[in-house]
Amino acid sequence: MTEKLLHAATAEAAKVIDGRAFSGRMVDEIAIHVSELAHSEGIVPGLAVVLVGEDPASQVYVRNKGIKCRAAGMRSFEHKLSAECSQAELLTLIDRLNSDPTVHGILVQLPLPSHLDTEIVINSIEPAKDVDGFHAVNVGRLATGQAALVPCTPLGCLMLLRAQLGSLAGLEAVIVGRSNIVGKPMAQLLLRENCTATIVHSQSRDIASICRRADILVAAVGRPEMISGDWIKPGAVVIDVGINRLEREGVAKLVGDVVFDQAKSIASAITPVPGGVGPMTIACLLANTLTACRRIHGLPDSRAFAAR
Repeated sequence: MTEKLLHAATAEAAKVIDGRAFSGRMVDEIAIHVSELAHSEGIVPGLAVVLVGEDPASQVYVRNKGIKCRAAGMRSFEHKLSAECSQAELLTLIDRLNSDPTVHGILVQLPLPSHLDTEIVINSIEPAKDVDGFHAVNVGRLATGQAALVPCTPLGCLMLLRAQLGSLAGLEAVIVGRSNIVGKPMAQLLLRENCTATIVHSQSRDIASICRRADILVAAVGRPEMISGDWIKPGAVVIDVGINRLEREGVAKLVGDVVFDQAKSIASAITPVPGGVGPMTIACLLANTLTACRRIHGLPDSRAFAAR
C-alpha cells in the first residue's frame, strides 16, 4: 500500500473526489490545446453525434455534449434520425461521416432502437474516428498495449485515480462488473498502470472478500448500493461508476453502486453520485476527439490526455 493510502486509512472521513471540478479544469485545458492547434496547423477538431429516436435521456446527453464541445472550441455536428430509421439509412450516414474531413470523432448515442444491430453499427465507424472506443479494432489495440481510442468512462476513472494517487504501480485493483463499456477496459487500463487487476461479476464467489483486498475499488455493476462499507479495505480509493435512480419516501434520488455514507468513513477517497465519474465522461469524449484529430493529421498525442 502506498504512503498516501496508509496515511488516509487513519483519517476520519474520505476525501470526496470532485469530478465536476476536475472535468471543468480538463475542458479548459482541452480548449487551450484546441486553440493552439487551430493557430499552428489551421485544424479545428470536429465531433459528430448521431441520435436515433426521441429518448429524453439521450437527448439531454447529446445536448450537453454539444455545449461542452463548443465551449472547448471544437466543431459540433448533430445528426438526428427517427426511431423508425432503417439500418441501411444509419450506416449510410456513418459512411458519409467516415469520409468527411471536418469530422474527427463519431459517436452514435446508445442504446439504439431494438431493430438496429448495435454491433454492426459500432463496427461501421472508422476506428480512427471511434471516440467512444467501442470498435473491435480499438478494443483489440487496448488489450494488446497498442495506441487506441479508449472508452470515455474508464479513461475518466483512470485520470481521477492518477490525480489522487500518483503512481498506481503495485496496487491491487478490483473492478466490480465486466461490461464492455466500463469493466473490461478499466481492467486493461489498470494493467497498463502496473496494477494487479481483478474483475468480479455475477458468477464470482465471495465477492465481498475479494473487494476487501482492493487498494482501488471500481464499482461498475449497475446495482444500487450493492457495495456496503464492510466490503471496503480501510484507506482504499473507491470509484463509483454506478448511476441508479431510487425512490425513497416518494422522492427520486440518484445513488451509486456503493453505500456512500458507509464507504466515506472507511475509504481514503471516494467519488460521489452524482458529481463524480459522470462529468468526466464528456470531458474524456472531448479529449478523445482531440486525440483522434491529432492522429488523423499525423501529429503526436497531447500527453495530458493520454491513457498511458
